[in-house]
Amino acid sequence: MINLQETLVDIAKAIVDTPDEVQVTKEEDDKTITLTLTVAPDDMGMVIGKHGKIAKAIRSLIKAAAGNTHKKVNVEIK
Repeated sequence: MINLQETLVDIAKAIVDTPDEVQVTKEEDDKTITLTLTVAPDDMGMVIGKHGKIAKAIRSLIKAAAGNTHKKVNVEIK
């Protein structure tokens, strides 16, 4: 089974200028998994992208990777 938390960290580190400050926390209950991505304030624009396109793409990748978990996956960016 794929580790969603590590996958999100790897994606975010590839995008930002300061990969050392990338952190992902995971909260899980019966039906949902919530991953919270925290990056340096200067890197926030890189993770969100123009009109939120990069953030949407990140969410799509994580949801696709979580396809076999049978849970809803939410990605929050702080």
